Amino acid sequence: MNIKKVIPILEWLPNYNKSLFKGDLVAGITVGIILIPQGIAYALIAGLPPIYGLYCALMPQVMYAIFGSSRQVAIGPVAMDSLIVATGVSTLALAGSESYIAIAILLALMVGVIQFILGIFSLGFIVNFLSKPVITGFTSAVALIIGVNQFRNLLGVDFIQSDQIQYLLMDIWLQISTFNFHTTAIGLVSVFIIIFFRKINKKIPNALIVVVLGILIMKYFGKNLSDVAVVKDIPSGLPSFSFPVFDLDQIRELLPIALTLVMVGYLETISIGKSLEAKQDEYRVRPNQELIALGLSNIFGSFFKAYPSTSSFSRSAINAESGGKTGMSALISVAMVIFTLLFLTPLFYHLPKTVLAAIIIVAVFGLINFKEATFLWKANNLDFWLLIATFVSTLIFGIEYGITVGVGLSLIILIFRTSRPYVTELGKVPNSNFYRNKNRFEEVILEDDILVLRFDAQLFYANASYFRDNLDEMAAKKGKALKLIVLDAESINRIDSTGVEMLKERIKFYQKKDVKFYFAGVKGPVRDSLFRGGLLKVIDLNHFFMRANQAVRFYKTGDRKHQEKYAKYIHQAYYDEVN
Repeated sequence: MNIKKVIPILEWLPNYNKSLFKGDLVAGITVGIILIPQGIAYALIAGLPPIYGLYCALMPQVMYAIFGSSRQVAIGPVAMDSLIVATGVSTLALAGSESYIAIAILLALMVGVIQFILGIFSLGFIVNFLSKPVITGFTSAVALIIGVNQFRNLLGVDFIQSDQIQYLLMDIWLQISTFNFHTTAIGLVSVFIIIFFRKINKKIPNALIVVVLGILIMKYFGKNLSDVAVVKDIPSGLPSFSFPVFDLDQIRELLPIALTLVMVGYLETISIGKSLEAKQDEYRVRPNQELIALGLSNIFGSFFKAYPSTSSFSRSAINAESGGKTGMSALISVAMVIFTLLFLTPLFYHLPKTVLAAIIIVAVFGLINFKEATFLWKANNLDFWLLIATFVSTLIFGIEYGITVGVGLSLIILIFRTSRPYVTELGKVPNSNFYRNKNRFEEVILEDDILVLRFDAQLFYANASYFRDNLDEMAAKKGKALKLIVLDAESINRIDSTGVEMLKERIKFYQKKDVKFYFAGVKGPVRDSLFRGGLLKVIDLNHFFMRANQAVRFYKTGDRKHQEKYAKYIHQAYYDEVN
């Protein structure tokens, strides 16, 4: 086993140099400056005290820097996972209470264990059943839900918290007139400042700027703004080591939300990692290694009081743009968070919650992907409606049900597409030996007594009847003149027993009608399956050809001299198979 594949830090650390450190130092400081206010803000979304957002930025980052295959992905607290945590844990305990905190930490351990097991057994492919339209619809809906939930802090009104948009909007509509003027003014100005600096340059630490301004305003003018809610005391010091408290009943209740966090977190990490991978040639992202790294990040994070964490879109992009090349930038960010926890937490006492709400709202509303929806409307109508269905179901029914609907619809569409693949009749291109799709090449020659068809998928139990129906329909159009059927099998990469039995039955059916059945371009593994399934009991080895035109020529002239090598190969393959 290659130890560097298991512990990716060993791929870059032995060759680390000063030039890499310069970029990592700037990137680490930049990300750290953004991470600290974001961590405090995202902890509030999760229903936890602000300090737990900073705890999420410690051990998870360290473990990912060691075991993650991407060197630029930034791990830590994120808005989406924070809201999912709040949604799941709030049904079991009162937000902010000791039991609530204990359950959130236990959830991190559960998520980590599931991710680690999936990675160890190379089961990352399971998450691939979430198609891109589902991911886009889900993340856009969750971003909208997170943003609307923050109106309670932005406007200073005690709106309900929910992951169902209709209840949020109804409550906002009923209570909007009671907004706090001072809170709203500070929040809206903060939103304007963040957007202004983001348009100038995304590298500017806009979150830090509004945090500093908010603290200064409340510190020196707080007597006149006593109605503005502030963060108040954030305890100093590092988290102590402890094992999460186990409760089997809680584990059973948390399992659905843990699986949701596993899927969402992994998809976020892979999508971010792949996008950063494409911009360089130093490393490659390995999906199963990412699962292992995320698993260890959450497992060890839970030992140091972290709630579930994953990769951040914004911080990862800023890390790469600021010159971060290795996991050292993450370790520098960790050092900044440690320094903050030890010495700087008292500075955040006067931080207005409305400023944190502004940071969150601007960050998450940027995740609502209008461009993808517009593109899919033009490019693929079915994928567009899949995106819309996931988006709407997540908004109306909540995060847990939304991801379930998305996965379910993805599987239904997958089954639909594989059960009804493309099948077409081929015609001969004039003055050539090629056969092409009659629907795309109008000049091809079609003969009444010959049917050449192509099936563009694996032939198995889900589409065997569809193949048979299309074959019979094409043959019926030829009528009694039909004397030869040639199946161009170049696009068939697998066939199961149901497919073989269906072919045997159809060959016998057409033999009774005095219609020959030939195969062209059959791949070796498919041919092996045909032989094992007993196809040679109903047709001869000489009915296999390398190309469709050779099958047609043999039918017309009986000339197989150009097929001698292929026939010898087929005979040898059959001999090897039966012996």
